Amino acid sequence: MEDSHQKNTQEAVTETPAGFVSITKAAEINKVTRQAIYVAIKQKKLKAYKHSTRWTISLKDLEDYRNQKYSRLKSTYNGELLFDNSKGVFSIGQVAKMLNVPAQKIYYATRVGMLKASRKGAAWVINVEDVELYKEKYVNAQQEGALVG
Repeated sequence: MEDSHQKNTQEAVTETPAGFVSITKAAEINKVTRQAIYVAIKQKKLKAYKHSTRWTISLKDLEDYRNQKYSRLKSTYNGELLFDNSKGVFSIGQVAKMLNVPAQKIYYATRVGMLKASRKGAAWVINVEDVELYKEKYVNAQQEGALVG
């Protein structure tokens, strides 16, 4: 009799209310560590509720947190998006992915003047025309040289 009472008590303690998830599940959903979830809660960026002995997070609060979470792609400079791809403006990382080369190669190309880029605040910004020019002059030339050699 005591065993069944103990089992029912444990189930009540570990059961997560409907519409809520545990910190572990929230971390899994957001593809981050549990520690990152704890930090977000401590910084009051994510609401969490204590149900008996466990912390739980509302799925709505988790969605709100994901939507307002910092993303460099949403960064603005003087009221305009820094990396507005529709206007042909890209970041170093985006250009590296486009050209299928390491980001360090793009940083080097901007530093030595092979690829034109400008600073907006702390970010490097590259126009699509400059990317195409760099691609024609250097990337395609290197690939052709590798095929010949």
